[in-house]
Amino acid sequence: MNTGSNEPGGVAVATDETEVDGVDRDEQGLGSRAPEFIKARRVLHLSWQVGVFIIGLAIVIAGVIMLPLPGPGWVVIFGGMAVWATEFVWAQLVLRWTKRKVTEAAQKALDPNVRRRNIILTSIGLVIVGVLVGIYLWKFGIVMPWKIKDQ
Repeated sequence: MNTGSNEPGGVAVATDETEVDGVDRDEQGLGSRAPEFIKARRVLHLSWQVGVFIIGLAIVIAGVIMLPLPGPGWVVIFGGMAVWATEFVWAQLVLRWTKRKVTEAAQKALDPNVRRRNIILTSIGLVIVGVLVGIYLWKFGIVMPWKIKDQ
């Protein structure tokens, strides 16, 4: 990622000059990345696609389970999408769209004005939470919700 300048506070700029295996990213075709001997045989290719789909589905389901539980849920879900993208055009298109949106969000987050606004909003939010906790402690004190002496 190129920041666009050597000055502090410069805005990040992503370049589209990314090459994969010597092929420009835009020129890289959509479709199956299966080896040629697998693509040459219809039954073998269909079995390959079913296998890739099942493995990707298992990874995506594990990611969905990790969303409410501790774990990197979204990372695992996108990992499953990447597995699907090795074989299915729809997954490749979704993954490209997601990468583009993440890059745009990263560029926006690195903008000095947006960063300053986010820091100010976070500070205001922390002050409000601190005031609410202080009011609660002033009114009720530190009392456990259960009373062991009454049992």
